[in-house]
Amino acid sequence: MQRPIKLIIIAGIALVLFYFVRESFMSDDNYLIPLQKEREDKDLSFRSRTNSPFEEADRRMFTNLVYYEPNLDYRVKVKLEDIEPKDTLHMPMTNGSTEAYLRYAFANFELHGEPQRLTLYKKVKEQEEKLFVPFTDKTNGFDTYGGGRYLDVPFKEGATTATLDFNRAYSPFCAYNPEYVCPVPPKENRLSVAVEAGEKNYEKVHPVVE
Repeated sequence: MQRPIKLIIIAGIALVLFYFVRESFMSDDNYLIPLQKEREDKDLSFRSRTNSPFEEADRRMFTNLVYYEPNLDYRVKVKLEDIEPKDTLHMPMTNGSTEAYLRYAFANFELHGEPQRLTLYKKVKEQEEKLFVPFTDKTNGFDTYGGGRYLDVPFKEGATTATLDFNRAYSPFCAYNPEYVCPVPPKENRLSVAVEAGEKNYEKVHPVVE
């Protein structure tokens, strides 16, 4: 009888350590503070005259973007499935044109206990070490922008894994100003679940008329 009791105690200690590490990770400089800084910097850039996507009147009224609370369940480490040969997709844009992207790799993972699959793209002639993931999910048109959202995924050439951090999912500029031209998420990147992480819908502040 001693061995099962020892195993239960060990399992209990492991569970406590898991939650301790998880909470520590979410509350220290490794994650939350940089994430909050990114969001504050983005608000500052949206208020500026040079970087804001807003028309001047909307820029003056802008205060801040709105996000879901950070949630580690939406920070998913994935194994990349290489695509060979890397064919070119002429991704549709919101103005009817197209833009060339390489279909670079597949990412298979689970969200809410359901299997999901996304294609990771690399813009043709892109020099930065990142992959582009336009996607849609069940929050679009409700809590988030109806046209879908984007992820930028840090990536080193030859890497076999990557991290999809949906807490960093963001809306395209055309969500704030229809004059912008943005990539439309392809059908192959439609998630079957609600991704309640990252940026929410932005609602314009209308001036009070007295």
